Amino acid sequence: MEFHQNFDQERFRFSQLPFRSQFWIFILLFGKVGFIILFPISIISHIAVIHASDDSWQQVTVELLIGLYPFLLGIPLLSWLIGHIVINRFPRLWFRPPKGPLWELNRRTGLVTIFGYKRHRKEGVIEEFIAPFYEFDAYMTTTHDRHGCYHGLMLQHRYEEQCINFHALLGPDDFQQRPCALWDFLQNYMDTSGPIPDIPLFEPYRHLDPVTASYDQQRGRNPRYWIDMDNETFKAEVDAMWQRVYAIDTFSRPNLMARYVDYGV
Repeated sequence: MEFHQNFDQERFRFSQLPFRSQFWIFILLFGKVGFIILFPISIISHIAVIHASDDSWQQVTVELLIGLYPFLLGIPLLSWLIGHIVINRFPRLWFRPPKGPLWELNRRTGLVTIFGYKRHRKEGVIEEFIAPFYEFDAYMTTTHDRHGCYHGLMLQHRYEEQCINFHALLGPDDFQQRPCALWDFLQNYMDTSGPIPDIPLFEPYRHLDPVTASYDQQRGRNPRYWIDMDNETFKAEVDAMWQRVYAIDTFSRPNLMARYVDYGV
């Protein structure tokens, strides 16, 4: 089965499950997370209502069981149960592979490919927009709701109405540093003057990239650095990565584009 994804020393190609498959995953996660959050809140609220009510605890409990809990807890619990059964017992019902990739960053060629599906349903054609990586500009999107601001990363072609929305790869986040770290990651991946990023995902492919292989050999890097790592060390490494992300200096770096772009300020 083809998933249309590649994450190796040459291609960083991303695809997404169709809506039908995502729907069942959403049902499962919505039900599970909703029930886990609401259940302890319901217990605490139930006790508080009993103490505040003049009725007996038996009467209060019956009223809540009949009037409130079927909606407050029953709906997420039922969603969790249905999602779990469908995903684990009926894969043919819910799972469909992606019809194709969404985008690709090619380290070997330095090209970015954006795949379009407007003509796919009627004509079976997957359109491709291909351009050099250096023709794309990254920018941060910001959305607002009652809980605060959320930031995401977009990659916009400088001369055409073509862009990559990375929200499916890294969901909108309340920390600006995470989209900035993703942009650094993508730049480092496409920069053939240096090694590919040192993360577990790329461990099996580091020796296949000449620049990375030379870099690792010069520094005596263990080819199984991530694979042989124990759990405690791995957790420490992940924590250290997060600390580097939160300390990223993106906004204090010189703006090299300021000489060429009029921001209209």
